[in-house]
Amino acid sequence: MHIVLVEPEIPGNTGNIARLCAATGCELHLVKPLGFSIEDRYLKRAGLDYWHLVKVHVHENFAEVVKLYQEHNFYFNTTKASKRHSDIAYQSDDLLVFGKETAGLPQELLNANPDNCIRIPMIEDARSLNLSNAVAIAVYEALRQQEFPGLR
Repeated sequence: MHIVLVEPEIPGNTGNIARLCAATGCELHLVKPLGFSIEDRYLKRAGLDYWHLVKVHVHENFAEVVKLYQEHNFYFNTTKASKRHSDIAYQSDDLLVFGKETAGLPQELLNANPDNCIRIPMIEDARSLNLSNAVAIAVYEALRQQEFPGLR
């Protein structure tokens, strides 16, 4: 599985997601511009001593990710989707795409991919989940469907 963070802003969230990737074997893709330096101490602290277990890719823009992974399925996580994250039949090389903390994914990206937009169910009055929590929920659903390949 691949986790794609489009323009992440908060180093602690990205560090937590990196630790999740280390524990699950997912690859982490960071799409610029980033709201922090990759050398940020908060990013490193949140990932603890797991960084050596994470395969991290840094991309100049989202088009670069699409070009590199054009044969893969992309699923765009947004509160605006009608399809639930658990409605998808995930494959091991799928890309789960998440937007920045303050704005989510760009509307034009969602408009261009309506059939691949998914959401995590929440009560109506909740605006959104914390990014690292949302990534964990989506990743573990995808891995559960695949019977947790490579995990004990």
